[in-house]
Amino acid sequence: MTSHPSPWLRLLPGISPKRRGFVLAWWGFALTFGGMRLLTWLIHIDVAGIGDMQAGGVHIHHYVWGILLLAAVGAAGLTDRSARARAWTGLAYGVGLALVVDEAALLISLEDVYWDTQGGISVALAIAVIAVAGSVLAVTRGRRASKNDAHEEDG
Repeated sequence: MTSHPSPWLRLLPGISPKRRGFVLAWWGFALTFGGMRLLTWLIHIDVAGIGDMQAGGVHIHHYVWGILLLAAVGAAGLTDRSARARAWTGLAYGVGLALVVDEAALLISLEDVYWDTQGGISVALAIAVIAVAGSVLAVTRGRRASKNDAHEEDG
């Protein structure tokens, strides 16, 4: 059986396997938040073919998918701790957290305030998370991947 190198090693050269999941969580959060804002704006302006997800006539908010994804990441974190698993769960964690934070204003007010002034709470919170996490990653810049970390890449 041949071992294939992690795709994250090619995407993030020089980032240690132990740090890679954090970087991917940050990227996943930022890109998902931006993507969800774009998607919901397209729904809001009635772009043809794009609409809300519904089940039985009830709108399913995307924080539901975020909570489910965070639950799956939590369960995965209890089992597999290989470098590859940390990278994938880091990415999934960032995506799930962004789906929840993007609707934080709704969860706080228990009303759909996504496009109201109160909805700005979600935007401010997401920007703060991106800024703080990015700053922490920059300030605590990890050591570069070494040959000793190579054995973790096979996981």
